[in-house]
Amino acid sequence: MVLASPPVTGDLPLVSRLLTRWPQIAERMLAAGLGATPPAADLPPGHFTAEVLPTIYACGRAVLHAIGEEREFTRSDVAAFVVPVAERHAEDRFPLAILIEAIHGSAQTVLAEASTLARADEKDQLVVVGSRLLDLLMHINITVVETYTEVEQSIYNAEREARRELCAALLRGLPADELAARADTPLTDRYTVLAIHLRPDEQPHSVADLLARRRIRVLLRTLEALSNGTALVTFDGTSGIALLPNHSESAGADAARHRGLATELAEKFGTPVYLAECHSVPRADVPSFAEQAAEVASLARLLNRPTGRYQLDDLLLEYQLTRPGPARDRLAQRIAPLLRNPHLLEALEAHLEYGSDRKAAAARLHVHPNTFSYRLRRIAELTGIDPAEPTNSRMLAAALTIHQLYPASEHP
Repeated sequence: MVLASPPVTGDLPLVSRLLTRWPQIAERMLAAGLGATPPAADLPPGHFTAEVLPTIYACGRAVLHAIGEEREFTRSDVAAFVVPVAERHAEDRFPLAILIEAIHGSAQTVLAEASTLARADEKDQLVVVGSRLLDLLMHINITVVETYTEVEQSIYNAEREARRELCAALLRGLPADELAARADTPLTDRYTVLAIHLRPDEQPHSVADLLARRRIRVLLRTLEALSNGTALVTFDGTSGIALLPNHSESAGADAARHRGLATELAEKFGTPVYLAECHSVPRADVPSFAEQAAEVASLARLLNRPTGRYQLDDLLLEYQLTRPGPARDRLAQRIAPLLRNPHLLEALEAHLEYGSDRKAAAARLHVHPNTFSYRLRRIAELTGIDPAEPTNSRMLAAALTIHQLYPASEHP
C-alpha cells in the first residue's frame, strides 16, 4: 500500500513544509550538485543515484527533524550518513575539490528551496534553517576531508595493494610465500580462475577514469563478499583476473554463487560483462589457465555474445579458429575482397544467420529478396567462394569470425 504525501499547506511550519517536499528536493540537490559538476556531469545517467541519493534523502530528513525539534545535529550524527559515501568516493579517487564544490551546490539548492517556501512572516524561521544548514555544511566538509585523508593513509589500502601484488605473482608463476605473508592471505593448492572483460568505454579520459575506479571498487567488494574476503584480483576497470581459493567442501556452493555473477556485475556497471571461468586449477598451472580464460572472455566480448559466464567448451570452434598461424591468416584473406563493400559483408552475415531462408535474411537487411540474391552472387564473384554451397559457407563463416576478431586488413 502506498501512502499519499500529506498536503502542503501554509499552516505548517517552514521545516514541516520542507520535509513534505524533501523527496523532490533531494533529487534536485543531486542534480545541482554532483549531477552538474564536471567531470561528474559527463558520467552515465544514474551513476550516483543508487549510492548518493539515499544518503541525501536520509541525512536531510534527519537534519530537518532535528531543526523542528530544536535539538543539535552533531558531527558524529553527520558522520554516520556521510562517511560511507565519502569512503567510496575516496576509494574511487574522485577529486576532493569537485566533491566539495558539489556539496556546496547541493546546499545552495536547499537554501533556495527554503527561501521559496518561506512566507513573509517567517523570516526568523528562515534564518534558523539557514544557520543550521551552514552548521551542517561545515560538519559535512570536515567529515569528507578527514575521510579522504584516512582512506589515503589506511592500512586497508596497503593490504589491498599487497593482495594485488600477490595475485600478480601467482599469475606470473613467481614465488609467492613472502607476498602471501605480507598480504595476510594464506595460499591454497587450487583456485578458480576468473577472467573479467567489459566493453571499453567510449568516454572522455576523465570520465572513463572515474568509471574504471568505481568499477574496481565495486568488483573488489562483490568478490570479497562472494569469497569471504579471500579473493585475489588484478583489474583495471575494463579487464582483469580474479583468483578465488577452492575448498573441496564448498566446490558445489562456489559454482552456484558464481552462476549469476556476470548478470550482477553488468547491472552494477551498466555495461555487458563477460566472465570466463576455469575451476579447481592447481596453483602451478594458474598462469596458463589465466591466459586461456582471458582469451575466452575476450572472444565472447569481441563476438558480441550476451553477458554471461563462459568456459572454453562454449567457444571451442572460435577459440581454435583464432589460434595464430598461416591457416588463420589465409582464412582471413578469403573475405578481404569484401572489405570495401560493407553491404556485402552484411549480406554474408545475414546469410550465415538465416541459411536458406533468404526472405528472412533480406528482411533483416531491409532489401528485396532479389537484391539479397544478387549480393550473394557478388560475394561469389569477388571471393571465388559460393556461399550457397554448404562447404564454402562453413569456410566463409570461419573467415568472417576471424575477421571480426582480427580484421583481414591486418594480415598479409
